[in-house]
Amino acid sequence: MSGRRKIVAGRKLGDSRSIVTILATTFCAFAGMVSVTRQAPVPYALKYPANFGSRFTIPTDNPTTLEGVYLGRMLFYEKRLSANGKLSCESCHEQNRAFTDGRPVSMGVDGSFTPRSSMSLANLLWVRNFFWDGRSQSLEAQAAFPLTDPHEMGQTLAESVIKLQKTAPYPVIFQSAFGETGITEQNILKALAQFERTLISADAPYDRYLAGRYQPTEAELRGMQLFENGPDPKRGIRGANCGHCHGGPKMFKELFHNNGLDRAFADPGREKVTAQSMDKGRFRVPTLRNILLTAPYMHDGRFKTIEAVLDHYSEHIQQSETLSSFLQDVSNEEGGKNLSLAPQEKKDIIAFFGMLTDSTFVTNPAFSNPHSISKNR
Repeated sequence: MSGRRKIVAGRKLGDSRSIVTILATTFCAFAGMVSVTRQAPVPYALKYPANFGSRFTIPTDNPTTLEGVYLGRMLFYEKRLSANGKLSCESCHEQNRAFTDGRPVSMGVDGSFTPRSSMSLANLLWVRNFFWDGRSQSLEAQAAFPLTDPHEMGQTLAESVIKLQKTAPYPVIFQSAFGETGITEQNILKALAQFERTLISADAPYDRYLAGRYQPTEAELRGMQLFENGPDPKRGIRGANCGHCHGGPKMFKELFHNNGLDRAFADPGREKVTAQSMDKGRFRVPTLRNILLTAPYMHDGRFKTIEAVLDHYSEHIQQSETLSSFLQDVSNEEGGKNLSLAPQEKKDIIAFFGMLTDSTFVTNPAFSNPHSISKNR
């Protein structure tokens, strides 16, 4: 790793956490003022390792700013955006769980359950197709779905605008972030997207290993090798074949795969979006970063433990017409039809997964609930 990149338009910034704290105090003070001097929003520095790459797009009409990010953070934890005033984005995306919720599927305002499990929000800056089926191509478009779906937060954006207009200090904060346009439906989505782009997880032991600052244990090294290798029993090479889909420092690739969960599909997955039969049962490949914090697993949360996930890939792949080619007839045994990992190999892979847990990400105060420190709440 050659260091960390910092993307910012405009003047050089100091520590973002300190600035966010200052903003929180300042915005609260502004709320009681009759007039506020309008200043241009301050560009936000997006810091990430160089090996993550810069293949991402930030919309030209929604540049990332300190004011916009802080507002998005406020809105992420704002229960007034739900029809019953009891749910926020955090309800399905808890920071200490790497922004998942620990449930197979989530409950919405009407007491019904979502059809799919809540995905981790780590490193969304590099994602190009959002949701398990990839139906949205931007964070701005993505945000509208959970906010307005009658079985999730269940409130129109128009109603959210009305509620926020009546709630201090939102009118002032929206003006600081977006100028005279103030509180609008689109600005709600833009602010949430800005905050979510800052949710970068890049300080796990694995990152420090890549930077030469962490020495893995023997079990972690064995697990890493298994993770990266494809099995080749004729050459005596054992592997778990994970790297095809989860390789690279971000631990995901922009792919959709049928990973052999079923022979017939109650949920068509990507096919519902593309209307292509080849996409039946295919779902987006999620990141494995913080994987030990994000149980249960799969799009429907069917596996309660990481051990069950490895058992699935090792012994229980279900054949179907759209099964990923990476999972067809791949085995550690000559002529085998299953991956056939040994019990110790599974333990070693889990040891490697522990290297992907980023404790700074799940405790970073810049991502936490700002309402608990607001004197106006």
